[in-house]
Amino acid sequence: MKALIFTIIICGVAQALNAQRVTSPNGSISAKTYNKDFVVYYNNVKALELADVPFGKLTFVKKVNDEYQMTAGKRLHCANEANEYQASISPNAKIVMRLYNDGIAFRYEYTGLQDSPVPEEQTTYVIPEGTKRWMLQWSDGYEGFFPMTTTCNVKTLGGLGSSHALETINTHWGYPLLMEPSEGVFALITEANIERQQSASSLFNKGSYFCVKQDQNDLRLTGRWHTPWRVVIIGHLADIVESTLVTDVSEPSKLKGSSWIKPGVVSWIYWAYNHGSNDFNIIKKYVDLAVMLKLPYVLIDAEWDEMDKIISNQGMTIEDAVAYALAQGVKPLIWYNSSVGWINGAPGPKFRLNKSEDREKEFDWCEKIGVAGVKIDFFNGDNQMNMDYCLDLLESAARHHLLVNFHGATIPRGWQRTYPNLLSTEGVYGAEWYNNVPHFTAMAASHNATLPFTRNVIGSMDYTPCAFSDSQHPHITSKAHELALTVLFESGLQHIADRPESLLAQPQQVKAFFAQLPAAWEETRFISGYPGESAVLARRSGTTWFVAGINGSDEPKALSVQLDFIKGNDLTRTLFADDSTGQWQITDITQLPTQISCQPRGGFMLVIAPTRQS
Repeated sequence: MKALIFTIIICGVAQALNAQRVTSPNGSISAKTYNKDFVVYYNNVKALELADVPFGKLTFVKKVNDEYQMTAGKRLHCANEANEYQASISPNAKIVMRLYNDGIAFRYEYTGLQDSPVPEEQTTYVIPEGTKRWMLQWSDGYEGFFPMTTTCNVKTLGGLGSSHALETINTHWGYPLLMEPSEGVFALITEANIERQQSASSLFNKGSYFCVKQDQNDLRLTGRWHTPWRVVIIGHLADIVESTLVTDVSEPSKLKGSSWIKPGVVSWIYWAYNHGSNDFNIIKKYVDLAVMLKLPYVLIDAEWDEMDKIISNQGMTIEDAVAYALAQGVKPLIWYNSSVGWINGAPGPKFRLNKSEDREKEFDWCEKIGVAGVKIDFFNGDNQMNMDYCLDLLESAARHHLLVNFHGATIPRGWQRTYPNLLSTEGVYGAEWYNNVPHFTAMAASHNATLPFTRNVIGSMDYTPCAFSDSQHPHITSKAHELALTVLFESGLQHIADRPESLLAQPQQVKAFFAQLPAAWEETRFISGYPGESAVLARRSGTTWFVAGINGSDEPKALSVQLDFIKGNDLTRTLFADDSTGQWQITDITQLPTQISCQPRGGFMLVIAPTRQS
């Protein structure tokens, strides 16, 4: 018996010696290695587990402490503060890990490679059955819902945009993945800082084990190489929503001079017509809309290369359309097909950007005629060739002072810091799907109330919000809900979906709101909400606060609105809401509310600004 007790004590001592604790600067995030597991805690509550970790003892390397400026995003001034550790995996490989106050980031670094294939990924996250999670079925355009579930046994959707389930279980998931491992504690899994010679990754699961798998990369590597950062944002919902961890670990911009990069709101043709921009007269309507609403940009979408073939255009071309916009003081953006994804049967212009010499010629022409930026569409996934192509496009566009909006593309992974001319990316199931599928109508409100906690956490999101009228399929979200999306959803280029006739028919206060709507924010604060149920965020531009809230449910709901951090007595407070009949309720209120009642699938917008002095 004494021998047995002695053996247990020895085993306990050995296990304790094998455990190691590392922490973030303020101690809110801590982690322990134990045998082959790595467990991360938020304020001593288990938040994340990595299985079969290939590393041993982590050694402290340095404190990371720097500040940087963003051009767009949820916060313009960001702080990058972490404790960095490293551990050996093999003589030629190590893991570098940073513990932040709102999460962890780690990557694998290799030396001495000799014409070697890309090293196999060694990361496995454990998400036990019963854990609430919001997961996106992977597709190359990252367009889908994030339904809440407590199991990995989720049936595969029958193709992008389909509402029909097949009898197979999906095992391939896109970033970000949000989970709630303990009540009130969340973890959001993603990655950041894709560089040349790298592919992006995604998650494949076998039961509760979710393995990171890099997409196709056929390169042979010599010398040094590292993976992108594996990133997990951890904490309460405020920590998730307000985090800048994705850009914190991304490479700083090397761009010399960025005063030409101006975030802004865009009038957008496609949604109303489910078609491109080959009609000169329709382009004029949207330019004129931008003038009337004081929007800085207009997007001339696909098929502009066919303008001269349309009889009603009377020979007018894209250069005439650009010139018309510029004459009205509106900066034009134009669309391109990337010509690596959807090509046959797809709109043009095509094959103008693939070769370096063609790309430089095209972007030089854009710059000379006054085009302010480009929307590039229809990529084909996360492989290394696609990633390098995106970097080629961003660098070439920057040389010609062109803003960039990627569509039909992968999600943001920190490029918005490295290439500040990248002002938005689609990678979201957005309002254009009212044109494509009937089931978006019923799911939109809940989906909209999920995106602030998932997709929009990691970067600008070109959802194309705000549809007061209907397109091919109706919307059943309220007017105030739709208006709130323009602030709730952050995008450096915020494309407004609706048609001119609808926007200009709104009350004067609504039209004036668009005239003052920012697309970049000094500060973002989470106020209240829960994924799929509701969301209330406050964003600040200058001295003005914009507080946006939506109800994601089919029942009336009172949303908590605690705004004690907004100081001052001499303030104007304009509340945009709606009544039970769907009509606007726009009022100037004398005090900040503590809660606001919303209609089913409703919402509100509250603008708080210092009273102007005469």
